[in-house]
Order: sequence, then structure tokens, then C-alpha cells
Amino acid sequence: MPQVKLTDTTLRDAHQSLIATRMRTRDMLPIAEKMDEIGFFSLEVWGGATFDTSIRYLNEDPWDRLRALKKIIRKTPLQMLLRGQNLVGYRHYSDDIVVKFVEHAAESGIDIFRIFDAVNDIRNMEVSIKTARRVGAHVQGTVCYTISPVHPIPLYVKMAKELEEMGCDSLCIKDMAGLISPQNAFDLVKALKEEISIPVDLHSHCTSGMAPMSYMFACEAGVDILDTAFSPFAWGTSQPPTETTVAALRGTPYDTGLDLFMLTEIKKYFEEVKEKYRGILDPISERIDTNVLKYQIPGGMLSNLVSQLKEQNALDKYDAVLAEMPRVREELGYPPLVTPTSQIVGTQAVLNVLMGERYKVVPKEVRDYVKGLYGRTPAPISKEMIAKILGDDKPITVRPADLLPPELDRVTKEAQALGIVKKPEDILTYALYPAIAPKFLRGETKEETLEAPKSGNGKAAPMPTEFRVEVDGDEFNVKILSAGGGIAISAAPGQESPKKIDGSITASMQGMVLKIKVKKGDAVSKGDVVMVLEAMKMENNIHAPHGGSVKDIFVKEGNTVSAGDALIMIG
Repeated sequence: MPQVKLTDTTLRDAHQSLIATRMRTRDMLPIAEKMDEIGFFSLEVWGGATFDTSIRYLNEDPWDRLRALKKIIRKTPLQMLLRGQNLVGYRHYSDDIVVKFVEHAAESGIDIFRIFDAVNDIRNMEVSIKTARRVGAHVQGTVCYTISPVHPIPLYVKMAKELEEMGCDSLCIKDMAGLISPQNAFDLVKALKEEISIPVDLHSHCTSGMAPMSYMFACEAGVDILDTAFSPFAWGTSQPPTETTVAALRGTPYDTGLDLFMLTEIKKYFEEVKEKYRGILDPISERIDTNVLKYQIPGGMLSNLVSQLKEQNALDKYDAVLAEMPRVREELGYPPLVTPTSQIVGTQAVLNVLMGERYKVVPKEVRDYVKGLYGRTPAPISKEMIAKILGDDKPITVRPADLLPPELDRVTKEAQALGIVKKPEDILTYALYPAIAPKFLRGETKEETLEAPKSGNGKAAPMPTEFRVEVDGDEFNVKILSAGGGIAISAAPGQESPKKIDGSITASMQGMVLKIKVKKGDAVSKGDVVMVLEAMKMENNIHAPHGGSVKDIFVKEGNTVSAGDALIMIG
């Protein structure tokens, strides 16, 4: 009797989709042994955004998380999501970094590499696939599913055949926005099963509400593996529930054979964990949103979009940003919306709305994408758009990584010079995130506090004692020292006090000062890049609005700035 296997995503994609990837390692380890007993095909525990958020917000080393889980989970293969040449970052890395990362991930505990490319350009998957095969890991080649005038079923089948020829052990249909309809799931799985001999996995999200029905139709077409999550972290923008899927398939030719009683025990644990994170669980992420059928925004991106708009104090622009996204996506050649292209399209849509003028601000990543540095776009971008975004620059046609010189020696020397290397993987962490890794590796990152109204044991969480307040446009930290014992007030972290100075160049949005390209007294011409801000995970160049000399610089690299804060004065 044919059986369908399950990959459980609770420890990676599920919490990435619902709570912006904030689940701590300490909430995973107590239940890991029980999860290992179930008999899943695999447990997805790493990759995607887990790497970034661990060092940016949680003050956790992602490599330590992987090793800690591997120590407990001995029967079930551990799986990661790897973005091809982007690995777990947001740009292409040189081949020597890709090789080293895949080798080290396998050594640290990854058994299955699910490898994809955001624009389905197989050239961007070659090096990671070859390396994962060489180190003896299971390679799951991936096609990113999307709907557009340039994405018919035969295109996916052709790509799947190429991936099988490259030596992939299984194939994943990655439906990151929950767009696949039951009929399309049936047709695509059936077409794949007729043309390839490796197992087929369907990964979807419940964003549109169709995923459970699509899973059933996929079973009827012969799917081998389905991705699910334990029910407290399922539904909404996450995967269909593990327990529900097991119960629904029981007694059918697709019976998973998994123990529903044991699954329910694990579910109880995750119910308590979810309460701990209640304060960062956005209701929008938990809802079924049929708008996705129109806007095609993947699960993890919706919760991140909400937090980006909150950060920019612009949640009221949510609907306008949603409406802008399909326009930007069409103009950029219909990329599937998955990291990093989802950030590229999403951030450009946010900027188009916030700036009040489309493409007034274009982040470096959007320019790189249009130039072809992320790979071949599914549909050609119009000459008008290329000219608007690139000016006189010309797009490339080669495999993007062919243009990247080896980086490993250089970043190794840089990391060692900074004194941040305590173990070999620290070099990789720095290579992937040079802007935020030094702070983390020096031990200066503070763990983000949970905003949950209740603690995990159901008791009221302690009242916060630190607040950030704004008075007449100036921002201060307020710390309550003790009940009735006085209040300490200081400037917000990373800045003396926010400045609003007439005639200065100001920040157009909240972000971090990544690079200052000039110093006091330098002569600049109109259009020169004087500073780089990192906002919404994108690099945004600050240009001189006119020529002159640098009179004053009001910020330092690493400072956090708000919209309207003075950055630099050019006279």
C-alpha cells in the first residue's frame, strides 16, 4: 500500500511564517526527542531566515542550534532550506564561500539540503547541488511554484528533469505563497511523476486556504512527501497541520502510518510555546487571506511586511503596498516571490508607496536584480524599466557567480583582524552578514525581549521596565529603576539624541547606518553616494542632492536612525 511521508516544518518555516522566525533554541530542545520518535521523512530545522534572526535578534549562534538539535535527533534526517548561490543571505556569494558553507552545514548536522533559486535559474543551484552530493547529503532540488503568464506546467517539468539529471535525490514543488489550486497540484504532480523517477514533495502554505485540498489532490496524483507543521504553528501563512493531515489520510491508500496519539502529545507542548510568543504573533499572519490569489505574497513575507511597516510607522499603508506589489512584480519580469526576490519586490513596493513617487528610491538589490546579478528573469524586463533603474549601465548574461572573485581568503583575514573568530564557522557567519555579524560575534547583541502578555506558565509576564518615548520629536529611553524609586532617562541607543536640522540630508525611513562614504571637509558632486542605510534588509544609497563640501556628519556607522533624522550637512 503506497504511503505518503511527511516533512515537519515547525522548527523552521512554520515559525518563520507566523512569528517572524523568533522561536528560540531553548523552546525547541525539550520536545526534539519526541519529534524524533514520530517517523517523519525529515524535520526542517535550519536555513531560510533562521540564520539571520538568530544573530540579529535572538543572540543565538545558528551553528550551535544545529549541533544541539543533532545531538538529540538521531533517527530523523535534519533538513535545511538553502537559497542556492544566496545560501542563507540576500546576495550571491562566491563559489568558494558556497562550497565551504555546504560542507560545514553537512558536518554540523544537515542531512537533506532543499536547494532552490528565487528565479528558477538552475545555474545558481549548480555549485551547492554538486557540493551537497559530494559530501554525501540528500539533495532535494526545488522548483519555485508561481502563477504568471510565463510559468506553464511544462516549464516546471523541464526544470525538474534537469535537476534529476544533475543528481538530485528528490524534487520539491515549493509553493511559498499557497497559490497552487487542487487541480493544478494534481496536474503538476501527475506530469512530474510521468517524467521523473525521484520522489516528489509538495510544500505549500495555507495563506489562501486551499493547501489542505491541494494536498489531497496531490496524493491522488502520486505525491510522495507533504510538508506540514504541528497545529499550534500551522494554518494562516504557515503549512497545513500535521495532525489533521495524518487523520485525513488514515485508512486511505495514502495513510502516513504515523501515531496520532503521539502527535497530540507534541501538539500540547507547542500550544504552550505559542503562548510565550503571543505578543509577536500578528493576527494578519494567522488569517486566511484570499487576497494572496491576487497579490501572490508568500507566508514568511506577509509577517515580515507587517513588521517592516510597523518599523517605519506606516502600517496604515498596508493595503496600498499590497496593491503595488503585482505592478512591481510584472515590471521586474514576474519573479516567483520567495527570498530574496520577495524582499526585492516587496521593499521596492514599500518604497514606491512611502516615497509617494514610484522608483524615486531604488535599493542596491533591486538594481542588481535588474542588472541580472540574481540570475535570468522569468520574463524579459522592458527597456524602459532597465533604463529607469540602471541608467547607462547594461545587464549581464553570464552566470552571476562567474563575475565574483573568490572571497573566502579575504573575509577570513578581515574576520581575524576584527578579532571575532573563536571557531571556524565564525568566518562563514561574518562572510554572510558582514554588517551585523561583528556585533554578534563580539557578544554585544542583546536578546530581543518577547512582547508576550503572558509567560509560558500562564502567569502574567513581568511588567516592562524600559520604554522608548518621543517628546517633541526627540526620542529617549526611559528606565524605571524601582517602584517609586525614580526614573532614568537616556538618549536612544546608538545616538546622542535624534537631530532635526534645517538644510541637512535626512533619513527617509528607519534604518541602520551601514557605511559613511565621506568625511568632514570632503568635496562632493550632486548625485554622489555619501552614505549607505540598511533598511528592511536592503541597502539604500543616500545621494548628495547638490554639490558642495561636507560641513557636518551627525551619525556614526552602526547608528539606528528614524525617518526625518539628520544624517549629513553639505554646504
